Amino acid sequence: MKTKKMTAVVAMLWWAVMLGGVAMPLARGSSIDQSPQAVEKWFEELPHAKEKLTKLHFYLHDNITAQNPTAIQVAQANITSKSPTMFGATFALEDPLTLGPDPSSKIIGYAQGIYSSVSKEETSLILILNLVFTHGKFEGSTLSLLGIDPILHQYRELPILGGTGVFRLARGIATAQTYTFNATTLNAIVEYHVLVIHY
Repeated sequence: MKTKKMTAVVAMLWWAVMLGGVAMPLARGSSIDQSPQAVEKWFEELPHAKEKLTKLHFYLHDNITAQNPTAIQVAQANITSKSPTMFGATFALEDPLTLGPDPSSKIIGYAQGIYSSVSKEETSLILILNLVFTHGKFEGSTLSLLGIDPILHQYRELPILGGTGVFRLARGIATAQTYTFNATTLNAIVEYHVLVIHY
């Protein structure tokens, strides 16, 4: 019975992210007009728009065992507890994004989504993330990432599949590098360098 409930939770989260999160994530405090008329006007003006490259740098704080966790396990397979890679473990997250590595550094947004352990051979996650910018120049805009994150590699490339607000029709690469990881608590700070092309 527990397996059926967990499967249903994962299915609901998957569809919530795919239909609601990736397609039209909600950005807190958005000052960008996202009405159908505004989006249509934006597309009509697109042939005259020039592409630009934006570089972003921030830190993601993933806290599983903290007093106030930012990521929680929502599902696992029957073999997860016996797997050295936690194969099948699935987490929902809302991790803060900060300007510096210190947890008290200024928060510029949140990574909202799901990650799951997807390899029996190495510690590798599939990430389904929306980077939701809540402060600063890109407040109200989002970037959507989907990719494999082999977390023991020094650098990991994740494709940017799109975005909203300032980042409509965005594409690019987010490079992740573990800044700190505690093997006991499983809490981590990950440094991100993002190159994104948008209009």
